[in-house]
Amino acid sequence: MYFLETKDVVKQYANHRALDKVSIQVPEGKIFGLLGPNGAGKTTLIRIINQITAPDSGEVIFKGRHYLPDDIYNIGYLPEERGLYKKMKVGEQAIYLARLKGLSTDEAKKRIKVWFKKLEIESWWNKKLEELSKGMQQKVQFVTTVIHDPELLIFDEPFSGFDPVNTEMLKNEILELKAKGKTIIFSTHNMASVEEICDDIALINKSKVVLSGNVSEVRSQYKTNIFDVRIAAPELSVNPEIYTLKEEVQNHNGSKLFKIEKVNEQITNSELLSALLGSNEIISFEEEIPSMNEIFIKTVSNE
Repeated sequence: MYFLETKDVVKQYANHRALDKVSIQVPEGKIFGLLGPNGAGKTTLIRIINQITAPDSGEVIFKGRHYLPDDIYNIGYLPEERGLYKKMKVGEQAIYLARLKGLSTDEAKKRIKVWFKKLEIESWWNKKLEELSKGMQQKVQFVTTVIHDPELLIFDEPFSGFDPVNTEMLKNEILELKAKGKTIIFSTHNMASVEEICDDIALINKSKVVLSGNVSEVRSQYKTNIFDVRIAAPELSVNPEIYTLKEEVQNHNGSKLFKIEKVNEQITNSELLSALLGSNEIISFEEEIPSMNEIFIKTVSNE
C-alpha cells in the first residue's frame, strides 16, 4: 500500500488539458520528487492533492482509502508562490497560521519558538515580513508548513531564494523530517537536489507521466555502457570480444584515462573489469551513469 496515490487524474481548463490520466505512487516515509518543465501540470496536481481544486475524473487515494476533506489537516504545503502577509509581524503570523491548523495559541507559540531557534530566526519575532529578505521569508514559510506536524509534506521549490548555506540547512531539516517518518513530495527544477534527497520520482511532461520509479533504478535504465578507465601505461590493451576503445581522454602524471564501451549488455561489470586486469594495470575504473539533469533533458526533449 502506498501512502498517497493518484489514479488516472484528469483536469481540463477550457481548451487546455492540464493533466491527462496522471497516476503517481508515493511510498510512505520517502521523499518523492515531482518533476517536470514549466507548464507540465505539476502545480495542478499539487493543487488537487491539497484539495484546492478537484479532478474532472480519476481519484486520490490517501493511506489506502478514498481521500476525505479532513485529510487536508494532515498535510503541510509550502507553495512556490509564497502566501504570507507582508504587513503582519512574523511571530503573530506564525501563531495565526498554526491556529488555523488546529493548534492552541500556547502550543503554537511553544512549537514555533523551537523551530525559530533551529533555523536561527529567533530575533525576527517582532519584524514585519516585508522587512525580511526572500530567503528569510522562506524560513518563516517553512515553519508554518511543518508546525502542525503533518504526516504528508509538500515542498514546491523550497530552496528558492536561499544561499548555499541556508539551502544546506533546509535540506538537512527535510532529511530529518524524513528520518522521523514523514512522507514528502518534493517539486523542483534542481536535479542535483533530486539526486541528493529523493528516493523516487515521477516526471510529468505535456500533462502526462513520462518517467517514474526509484532514482537509482531510473539512472541505471539510462546507462550507456561507457566506462572511464585510468591505467598506468601509455596504451590500453583492448579485448574486442568484451570492450572497445571509444576515446583517449588525457595523460596525467604518467597515467592515461580511456573511455571504453562494453560490446553488449550481457557482459557484467565484473567480467569487464577482469578482462581489463588481464592485460592492464588499472588505477581507477568507473561506469558513466547519466545524471538526473541529463535524463530530464533527454526525456523532455524526446517527447
